[in-house]
Amino acid sequence: MSEPFLIGEGMTGGYGKSGPDILHDCTIAVERGQIAVIVGPNGAGKSTAMKAVFGMLNLRKGRVLLDGEDITALSPQARVRKGMGFVPQNGNIFTSMTVEENLEMGAFIREDDISGTMEQVYDLFPILREKRRQPAGELSGGQRQQVAVGRALMTEPKVLMLDEPTAGVSPIVMDELFDRIIEVSRTGIPILMVEQNARQALEIADRGYVLVQGANAYTGTGKELLADPEVRRSFLGG
Repeated sequence: MSEPFLIGEGMTGGYGKSGPDILHDCTIAVERGQIAVIVGPNGAGKSTAMKAVFGMLNLRKGRVLLDGEDITALSPQARVRKGMGFVPQNGNIFTSMTVEENLEMGAFIREDDISGTMEQVYDLFPILREKRRQPAGELSGGQRQQVAVGRALMTEPKVLMLDEPTAGVSPIVMDELFDRIIEVSRTGIPILMVEQNARQALEIADRGYVLVQGANAYTGTGKELLADPEVRRSFLGG
């Protein structure tokens, strides 16, 4: 097996200096060109694990490696400059700005010409091209998520991290977002995703991590986890 492009290895930690540990020796990773998903019950530490990889959590043990480099001590801002794109679940767009202005804001770390990347985002999300002059706050939930993902892609990330990208959207919109995520993955960008819709997420996943109480409960390919009777019974509704 090749070395993962991004790995949070043996992560133990919580919020603040004296807060209780939420993660317990948790490991999540994604390889080049793959989609890895983190699933599990509410309160399992899924988003916390993602935030730990992005540097928003104090790790008491463990480390984070990006393309072989130890980035455990780096701030989230420094990790963005190293090539991490992160789309949080909430507050991920500027509602008063137009779609195009949101995308331009995403390219804040770049000093080169961003027009080519903007075109790629519009090709990936045609509805955004159509609505590019509209305030992002007027868009539907699914369209806002496309703006958020597009904005992260404007940094030309080496890896894309999505925290609950389909939260609060209809099943039809969820399917469409998953299709777009697969398309992003096909461009070669590894994707690490936390997802509440476990069954649908595992169907598109190369790798899946089931967390329970901040620890790894099950790990395998998406197909293996979907076929595992224990996983099905406990987390997928039979």
